[in-house]
Amino acid sequence: MATTTNCSFNSSIQRYELPNLRNQKQQQSVRVKCALLHQENRESRRLVSISLVFSLHCLSIPQHAIAGNILDKYVKRKKLDPLETYIPAVILTQLQIEDLGKTLELDQPQYVSCRNLLRSGPAASLRINIRAVAQYASDSGNGKSAFQNVDQCLRALEELDSLLLNASRNDGAASVETMKAKIVIAVDSLDSLLKTVPLDVLDKGKAIADAYRVPEEDTAPEKLDTELKQLESIL
Repeated sequence: MATTTNCSFNSSIQRYELPNLRNQKQQQSVRVKCALLHQENRESRRLVSISLVFSLHCLSIPQHAIAGNILDKYVKRKKLDPLETYIPAVILTQLQIEDLGKTLELDQPQYVSCRNLLRSGPAASLRINIRAVAQYASDSGNGKSAFQNVDQCLRALEELDSLLLNASRNDGAASVETMKAKIVIAVDSLDSLLKTVPLDVLDKGKAIADAYRVPEEDTAPEKLDTELKQLESIL
């Protein structure tokens, strides 16, 4: 009889202990989930803060500077061709920009054609060419002034292109005199950049550019040297 009572008492203890154990496990599970949720929220806030700081930093940098930095890294990673490869194209672009200025002196300038001229022929590869020349100048210790000339030239041409666009839409504020001023800045910047080139390389580039500008009927094909033919294929 005593044994039966003891067993019944123990069963009661077990029945009352099991719910308590389940409650403890549930509480521990809730605490773990809360801790994980708190950690995830903290990580999310940190990522949002980093993204916000990065976005504000990017917004504070001009777009042309961002593009310029990306292109600078590309030019540095890419193995550059010999310096004399870029010089004739830069000189031809300079002459092409000067020709554009002459077209603005007409009674009715064709602004759309002028914009196309900035994107055709040697001018189409100007950005790559002058940055490569500036990189060579940097290797010689003249990088600061060379890249300033590059930025000044590209900025003047971008502003010129914007003026031409506005003029093509009959915007009276886009004056021809302002366009000519931008052309002078671009040409002078290219001239300053070319002064960083060794004289022998510059003279060779000028000779190739001059030969390329001569009308075909005045030049026999056999007089075109290998470098000029290579330049024609690039352009």
